Amino acid sequence: MSVTDAVATGVPFSTLADTVLERLTATYAPAADPERAAPMRAYMKDVAPFLGLTTPVRRALSRTVVAGLPRPDENDCTAIALRCWQLPEREYHYFAVDYLRRHARVCSSGFLPVARHLIATTSWWDTVDLLAAHVVGALVAADPALKADMDTWIVDDDLWIARTALLHQLRYKEHTDTERLFTYCLRQSGHPDFFVRKAIGWCLREYAKTDPEAVRAFLARERGRFAPLSVREALKNIGA
Repeated sequence: MSVTDAVATGVPFSTLADTVLERLTATYAPAADPERAAPMRAYMKDVAPFLGLTTPVRRALSRTVVAGLPRPDENDCTAIALRCWQLPEREYHYFAVDYLRRHARVCSSGFLPVARHLIATTSWWDTVDLLAAHVVGALVAADPALKADMDTWIVDDDLWIARTALLHQLRYKEHTDTERLFTYCLRQSGHPDFFVRKAIGWCLREYAKTDPEAVRAFLARERGRFAPLSVREALKNIGA
């Protein structure tokens, strides 16, 4: 991609991205398996076409793609992720997510709008959940000022943005902002969508591994406000 093309598409210019995308498409495309691609696409509810690469195969190919390349900076991460998202096949999106997970520490709070774009574009749980827990969560942990953005995201009309706000603390354990976690769950307790209700139960279940009594007490007070699915998921490992 030339500098002119990058500016025109809103993707920053990056020579590292040029190299990664050239290697990526040259490595993934010949390994495509059309027989696997069709059921993979169906399983993911036709959110995107697939090349048909299994996870072990894809990750082995990805190691070849990045072998010997320098560590990226935030500009490189932005360019690589956005350019992968411009490709239709889902495996390219998976590559971008794995790449961002590996290099999230080089990204500043300024990367949050990029993460939001990825979450809100070609949205499904397979990319959203990893971006939420490993990228957005890492950004907020590094810059607590971004909690204000999460306070906005939790009431967003886009269910995937709201789900991300619920899940961004998934890996925080004892560093979880418990008040914010419980408040977010309450704010979305009446949401009609399965994926939001499931996320409520999931984030509570995960925090219950750190403080089961806090989760039990919270649900003892508030369980009437939640869908049975949320409650069941939250209490799956700790009982009523």
